Amino acid sequence: MIKKVTHVGKSKALMGSIPTIRYTHPEYVFIATMNARCPKYELYIKEGDYVKCYQKIGMRHGPFFDQPIHSTVSGTFVGLEKHYHRSGKEVEFIKIHNDRKNTSDESVYERTEEEIFKLSKEEVVEIVKNTANVGLGGSSFPSYIKLKTDKKFDTLLVNGIECEPYITADHRLMLEYPNRIIHGIRYLMNAYNIKKAYICIKSKYKDIQMVYHELLKGYENIEIKCVKNYYPQGWEIAMIKEAMGIQIPSGHLPSEYGIMNFNVSTIVGIYKALRYNMPVVKRNITVTGDGIKYPKNFRVVVGTPLSDLIPLCGGYKDEDKDKVFIMGGPMMGASVPSDDVIITKTVTSIIVLNKVEYKEEPCVRCGTCVLSCPVGLKPVEIMNAMKAKDRQLVKSLTPLKCIECGLCTYSCTSRINVTDWVRKGKVIAKL
Repeated sequence: MIKKVTHVGKSKALMGSIPTIRYTHPEYVFIATMNARCPKYELYIKEGDYVKCYQKIGMRHGPFFDQPIHSTVSGTFVGLEKHYHRSGKEVEFIKIHNDRKNTSDESVYERTEEEIFKLSKEEVVEIVKNTANVGLGGSSFPSYIKLKTDKKFDTLLVNGIECEPYITADHRLMLEYPNRIIHGIRYLMNAYNIKKAYICIKSKYKDIQMVYHELLKGYENIEIKCVKNYYPQGWEIAMIKEAMGIQIPSGHLPSEYGIMNFNVSTIVGIYKALRYNMPVVKRNITVTGDGIKYPKNFRVVVGTPLSDLIPLCGGYKDEDKDKVFIMGGPMMGASVPSDDVIITKTVTSIIVLNKVEYKEEPCVRCGTCVLSCPVGLKPVEIMNAMKAKDRQLVKSLTPLKCIECGLCTYSCTSRINVTDWVRKGKVIAKL
């Protein structure tokens, strides 16, 4: 779902300056049984069972990895219910009645810094795997797979760029939990013998620069790296090119160039895993858009329903108008038809917009989609090849390079959803 976004610069700056609201005691939480990477699952609990916070209550099964399912509160397992997932699809969720006691599972304990700095790479990988840490910037890719490599790393890049409009959850996380980020960086640098780390942010974020320049005075090998203020600067390839001057070719990984990179929220998750043996049970999230009265940043328990947060935002604005709900940013997020959605650990934001109907016009071949594509594709040609059902031509136009940033649709003067055509082309190219 991509909507033309205008005049959001000032509102994003304002959101970044407002402290996060903690909402960590919902009556019920809902834990997804499956996700886009793990279509199958099994449960280790039955209805009526009491579960503890951080307890492993099931396992998701993917094509080449399994992923533990953890409870994010203590309470009673009520049963399974269907709700909308961040993928835009309805899936089954484990419903837990929160007793609001946060009774911790015995698997959680604190390691000393001395113990953490003695951990081997293999032990770090196992801890991150068992705590189900994934890319919290939205990718949901298992972090342990990134860490389980024989490649030698020279540099750690921490992505705090948050380049999409509206979203400021990571901005607030960086201001409110800087020590967790710094410690998470130190732990990874020690385990992988990394010599240098850069926390990448947009150059306009003066408040973050001020905080970290002060806190990092004692760490010569960790620095803030300011990058340009454009979208999609947060895309890892663009970030690496800007921060390191290295162009990663299509089909290659940053690890081949000695670079380890994680989103800033993922670093906090890794810190919690290594320090306390904790899975991710809370996260920062932005709830914003012209469809609600008071946009806010929240720190919520994973599994919180969006419907719990709307009243805390003052309710809906223009209640007579239909709403559009976008899970994630306006450029790359997925649209869902109602507020019956659950905040999973990879949801960075939920944008609520007043619905506006756009009439699609014929393509005028202006070329703006080609000029705007950060990976050098010709989206209009992929669209035309798809319409002509020419599979070979579609494959020859290499749609698999597409990062689904949405710029081709955003820039289209005819309001054509070009990104959707390219997304469909990626499916054809895989056959």
